[in-house]
Amino acid sequence: MKVEKINVAEKFELVTEYWSPKIIEQMNDYHFKLAKFKGAFTWHDHKETDEVFLVMEGEMQIDFRDRSVKLKAGEMMVVPKGVEHRPSSKEECKVMLIEPAGTVNTGEVVSEHTLSQVDWI
Repeated sequence: MKVEKINVAEKFELVTEYWSPKIIEQMNDYHFKLAKFKGAFTWHDHKETDEVFLVMEGEMQIDFRDRSVKLKAGEMMVVPKGVEHRPSSKEECKVMLIEPAGTVNTGEVVSEHTLSQVDWI
């Protein structure tokens, strides 16, 4: 097994589309994904898993049905399993997502944002 460092800034340069996360590493059964956000995503939940949002650069908002939470660079939030949410950002925001391998980005909701496969970079 080859152990190497990952330059997250360089990996973000390979993310060219909004709302299209890319896997950069795996730890046990969890994927570390990088994504660029801009605009509003699809309302969804993940019935079987929590989801981590770690803002690396910029600002974003996570809407819940009863409130909204703003996150800026250096801040993170864990959205518990089964909680409906919608990430959004006014300007480009760079985010690391941490979730179990195989997690569908829109949960059980099918929308224009749903990815059938997440690529490694």
